[in-house]
Parts: sequence; C-alpha cells; structure tokens
Amino acid sequence: MIDRFQILSLDGGGIKGLFSAAVLAFLEEDHGSHIADYFDLIVGTSTGGIIALALGMGMRPREIVRFYVQKGSNIFAAKPLSGIKRFFRSKYDSNGLEGALKDCFGEKRLGDSIKRLVIPSYNIGEDDVYLFKTPHHERLKRDYKVPVWKVALATSAAPTFFPACLKLDHIRLVDGGVWANNPTMVGIVEAISMLDVPLSAIRVLSLGTTNAVKGRPKKLDRGGLWQWRTDAVDVIMRGQSIGAFTQAQHLLGSDKILRMDPKVPDGLFRLDKLSEKELLGKAAHESRHFLPVFEKMFTNHTAPEFKPLYGAKGGH
Repeated sequence: MIDRFQILSLDGGGIKGLFSAAVLAFLEEDHGSHIADYFDLIVGTSTGGIIALALGMGMRPREIVRFYVQKGSNIFAAKPLSGIKRFFRSKYDSNGLEGALKDCFGEKRLGDSIKRLVIPSYNIGEDDVYLFKTPHHERLKRDYKVPVWKVALATSAAPTFFPACLKLDHIRLVDGGVWANNPTMVGIVEAISMLDVPLSAIRVLSLGTTNAVKGRPKKLDRGGLWQWRTDAVDVIMRGQSIGAFTQAQHLLGSDKILRMDPKVPDGLFRLDKLSEKELLGKAAHESRHFLPVFEKMFTNHTAPEFKPLYGAKGGH
C-alpha cells in the first residue's frame, strides 16, 4: 500500500520557464538536497516539459537556469514576421529551439530518465491529446525509444509562435498547453489510473510561470472573432490552468497541494521576451516566501528509485 506519492507539476509559459527553474534551484540550494529526489512523478507541459525532461535526465535546477539564460536568445533569435505575413506563418521558425534542445539533451532517449515522466502534447492530425510517458507501466512500450529533444520540441511547439513538430513518425504535434498548460490533473490521473496510487497518498507541488493580472476589455462582450483575436488563446489557457488547480484542490484537499504562480503586472514578462534579472529576482523572492511550506509538505518523503520496465535500464 502506497502511503505517500509526490508529484511535481510544471506549467507552460515560453521563456518564463526560467522562473520555474530558478524557483526549484533556490529551494534546492536552501534545503541542501536534490529536489527531484522528493518526487515520484514529474509532469510538465511546454517549457515545463523541457524542465521535467531535464530533471529526468539528471540535470540540477541551476543547470536548467543556465540553459534558459544561455539559450533563450537563440530560441527566439530569428527576426519575427510582421504585418500580413503573421497571419500565414508562425512568429518564429523552430531552428533555434531545435538546436538548443539538441545541445541540451544530445543522444539521450526518454527511456534514460531517472524519474517517471508524463509530457503532454497535442496531435492536430487526429485532433487528440498525446502524452509522452516513461516506461513506468507494462503498456508503455514505445515512447522510451524517442529522443528527448524530440519530446521537448513536440511539447513546446506553441501555435502562432512555432510550427508544428513533424519529427516523430510524421505525427503533427503541437504544444501540450492547448489542453493541459497546467498538467496537475494529468499527473493525478496518471498516478491513480496507471500506478494504482490511492488519492489520499498524493501531494502536489504545482509551479506556474507567473500570472499576469489582466482586465479584459469590454469589447469581448460582443463575442466577435475580431474582438477575441488577441485574447482567445490566453483566456483558454488561463481558464484551463485555474480549472486544473481548482479541481486538484477539491480532489486532494487544500493541504495536499501547493501552487506557486505569483501575480505580476500585465506585460512585464512575455512568452518570448523578458528581463532575466527581474524574473530571477521574482523567483528569489517567491521561493524565499514558500520555503518553509515546501519543507513542511514535501521534504519528509524520499521517492523510491525509479526502475523502468523497458529500455537499456529496464527489465525487457
């Protein structure tokens, strides 16, 4: 009988993933131990998926912070399209993102992960959700063979910012944020349905990438496509994120989930452009505030070693 099972959930948010990585780095350094050791399952979407994969490959949070600082400008380096071209092509090509991911993960495959992982994407060819999973169940016989950089590219191919990822068996994959930008419920369902974890055993640390305070314009009340053109995606993703957290709170109880997603002024941090120093300062402040709660909720549990069922380290 499993009496404790801890999930780390990491939101999408473009280059703002630097916030999540920095929070983990500060918490790890303050507490003096490997933060990934406390979690039995890590779920991450888009930029959160990149962080989850990095942790699974054994990278420390401070290394992930360096990745964002050093590679962020390359990912969004190409001159963005403007004018009428923006209606027909993504804002950026994916060459910078793909190159950064290859540099980070090299030849590693999902089956090399030292942690259980679930990484959401979306298959626009089939109009269906798509989940990459480590081989932590006997049914999961395929994903472990996939190069990590391809998983990372698929989960972070944000519509309008990047083209779809076509690198995996010609499947048309886009950012998992279109349906699970906050993947907390994905992790809870995985624990219960695939790993037979009782609901009462689950605790969740859920990290957002900062929450811009917005006052929606009254023009949206008219419901037209033109009025909603700049707000629709943000409203949908924000609504999913809030809904996932609220559902998790109702399921687990507010004492079993810790959510960190601080409010910031609208426009301060964008998905593709921000002040690294300001965002790192925000992460330092928020992690200092949450440290006592984090230590009380999560550090009295160490996750057992993950033993994959398939792959080089697995039993088949």
